[in-house]
Order: sequence, then structure tokens, then C-alpha cells
Amino acid sequence: MKSKLFYLVILSLLAFQSCIVPRKVVYVKDMEPNQVYKTALVPPLRIQKGDRLSIQVSSKNPELVAPFSQEGGIYTVSEKGAITSTPTAGTSTYRGYLVDQEGNIDFPILGTIPVESLTLEGLKDLLRDQLGQQRLVSDAVVKVELVNLKISMMGAVGGVGVLDVPDGRITLLEAITKSGGLTPNAKTDRVAVIREEAGGRKMYLNDIEKMDIFNSPTYYLQQNDIVYVEPRSAEMTPRETMTLTYFGLITGVATMFLTLLNLMNN
Repeated sequence: MKSKLFYLVILSLLAFQSCIVPRKVVYVKDMEPNQVYKTALVPPLRIQKGDRLSIQVSSKNPELVAPFSQEGGIYTVSEKGAITSTPTAGTSTYRGYLVDQEGNIDFPILGTIPVESLTLEGLKDLLRDQLGQQRLVSDAVVKVELVNLKISMMGAVGGVGVLDVPDGRITLLEAITKSGGLTPNAKTDRVAVIREEAGGRKMYLNDIEKMDIFNSPTYYLQQNDIVYVEPRSAEMTPRETMTLTYFGLITGVATMFLTLLNLMNN
């Protein structure tokens, strides 16, 4: 009877310890080595309200493009033709042209320009054409970049917060990696991306363990996307985590002690 009770206690302790072993997360585990998979086309970024755009205009005649490349500053031309610029208040902190709540930007000389839903390439072509049509700069070379791409990371990731993307391009896997990866408590098939579309918000679900993630419409993240990784259970507080860790150590020591005691009695 004592022997049966002993083994029952040991099995109970081992069962409890097995429950606290972290779950291993394997990304795209259904991909085969040395197998070539087709890649999806990268969708172009589209301009949204609240975006801040860096717009640079260049030409063979620098004096012609000076008004268009100060990004909120003012420019002066000396008697000898030297061009100098002075940034206005706030330009050192907030670089670029802000897309207002009407979806427009205020561009020097050209005035108010609707840019919402345009691609960066589309805005570049639009500005170049207008500068040429109005005979302001006939050989304008325009460069447009998004300078404030931000992604919100929430849920069961290593680091919850907002990611700044200076180069304007990031994938879902890269965003998760930059946030410290998925935690053992993450539901790998419930990686949600909440995106603003057509005046509303839509949620897309992704399974991080399947290679279908590469074909997801949210694999390439966009401005203001919210990535939420659903947890399997309620997150423990640091105190609860420490308590569980200590309890695991105690049960391990207790298991070893009972084992030695049983061997000594036999």
C-alpha cells in the first residue's frame, strides 16, 4: 500500500511539472527543405491620413526646385545666386509633409493636393507631371518616401509596443522578430492583423506555423496595422510566474527526496 501511495505521489508531481513546461513554437514548420516556393508580389504602400511624406525634387537647375524641397522651411536666394534654407518651427522634429484629415498635403506653389489612397509611385508621377505642365520644372526628378510607418504589437509577443519602421517596409515575421518573438503562451494559429480599409477596420487571421503566411494579404504590413497575437490563457503576473517557478523547484526536490527515501527503505 505504501509503495502504491509513493508511486501515486511521484506521478502527480511529474504530471504537474509537465504542465509548466513551455510550449515550443515552430515557424512555418510545413515548409520542405530545398523546395522552391513561388513568392507573392509585394503590394504597394498607399498613402493614408496622418502619414508624413518626405518629398524631394531635384533638377539640373537647383534654383528652380528650391521652393519644393525644403519640407516646411523657407528659402532665400542671394544676389550671387546662392540658395540657403531655414527650417520653420517644428521641422527639425517633424520632417516631411503631413497628410491632413481630408487626405491632402499643402505643397509649395502647387497648393493643396489630394494624395490619400495614392501609391508613393503614383504621387511621384503626379507631382512630376504637374511641375512640368505648369512650366515650373521641366526636368523634375521626384523622390517620395513614407517617414512615419508605425506598427502596434500586442498580445503574446516578447515586447508589446509600437514599432517604428524607418525604411517604410516590414513583414509580419519581421515585426514579430523585432518584438521579441512569440511567447510560449501564444496561439500560433491566431496571429491577427487589424487593418484600416475603406473607412473601416478588418481583421485578418494568420497561422504562423504554416507557409501560407507568405501568401497572406497582411504578410507585408502597412501603416497603422495592429498585430495582436492571441494568448492561450490569461497572462501571469511576474509574481505568479516567480511563485510557479519556485513551486516547480520544490516539487523537483520533493520528488528526488521521496525517491531516495523509497530506495533506502527497500
